[in-house]
Amino acid sequence: MRWYVSIGAVLVAGLLAGGDVAGVAAPGPGYQPPSQLAEKESTPSLDVELILAVDVSYSMDMDELAIQREGYAQALMSKEFLQALKAGPNGRISVTYFEWAASTDQKIIIPWRVIDGPESADAVAAEIMKTPIRRASRTSISGAIYFAIPLFDENPHRGLRRVIDISGDGPNNNGLPILGARDAALEKGIVINGLPIMVKEPSYSTMDIDNLDYYYEDCVIGGPGSFVVSIKDREKFKEAIRTKLLLEVADRMPQPRVVPTAEKEPRVSCTIGEKIWQDRWGR
Repeated sequence: MRWYVSIGAVLVAGLLAGGDVAGVAAPGPGYQPPSQLAEKESTPSLDVELILAVDVSYSMDMDELAIQREGYAQALMSKEFLQALKAGPNGRISVTYFEWAASTDQKIIIPWRVIDGPESADAVAAEIMKTPIRRASRTSISGAIYFAIPLFDENPHRGLRRVIDISGDGPNNNGLPILGARDAALEKGIVINGLPIMVKEPSYSTMDIDNLDYYYEDCVIGGPGSFVVSIKDREKFKEAIRTKLLLEVADRMPQPRVVPTAEKEPRVSCTIGEKIWQDRWGR
């Protein structure tokens, strides 16, 4: 089931503010599997295993990349996040943070880390902030998902939920089709949430599209309780990141307006990015 909700209209646990919430799935190219996968715990000791997959494609300007970094770091250190963490059945989560662009370009910034209180949260936030900002070519959401799926096998700690959190400012235009990647994740019981960044007007020189939030809702996210938090105002960037992180950690959704989607055609073509790239650059 997917949720379609306005975060401006409903607060989650009295803590969330900002952003528009909507919503309601084989290792990819370039992924090098570890020589030995971690042995999982027999019973869950975490509330969630959370992968933060962050877009660093050239369509993101340096200011957006800096705000994005700061947004995740500040969200992890916020009083609201720590309250949501403490309220979970286990009171701890595990996080890994990687940057992505083309189908063969993914870089892990934070390997799996357990966050169980202010000290561990501050340590992860500090490590995110100290890493130099980079930019890279192309946008492969499918590549990010395929890269993320096997990362869960490397985490020695087992969570009650497994979530991939994807941020990006454009549609998939490189690598394998997005729907196959989404379905591969859903088949393994992984939930995908999205943070479409829509702070610039679409132009010919970029791969931005109208209704990127619809694209994420219909083509990217999936799984029980999956959702999208869209950023349409640069000033709301950090608030939206905090909202999304709180929703994922607390696993608590506001009462939504449910929209049937099972038989519905995507409102935005799931291959629109590939078509735009082909039309403009012919490769």
